[in-house]
Amino acid sequence: MAAWSPAAAAPVLRGIRGLPLIHCVHRTFASQTEGELKVTQVLKEKFPRATAIQVTDISGGCGAMYEIKIESDDFKEKRTVQQHQMVNQALKEEIKGMHGLRIFTSVPKH
Repeated sequence: MAAWSPAAAAPVLRGIRGLPLIHCVHRTFASQTEGELKVTQVLKEKFPRATAIQVTDISGGCGAMYEIKIESDDFKEKRTVQQHQMVNQALKEEIKGMHGLRIFTSVPKH
């Protein structure tokens, strides 16, 4: 089997009229993207008691998919699905422009 190369994959990675289907570029720097900062700010406003919030653009920096890790007392005595619904509700407007979202919620251990 031949090794994968961008040149060999080019015909597969092209869509209608030869336009590329992949629009994201992998980030290799440590600073947050504009989208990560926006989502983090919204979560800080909606969950002021959060002890930890981490937002990572897992789409390579184009803002199509995020991974969110949030720790807050607001989740105490709520089922996981309810916790995730709270995060989804908080990001209702931002989600409209996303393709996917991974949510990890937890309650602080005191």
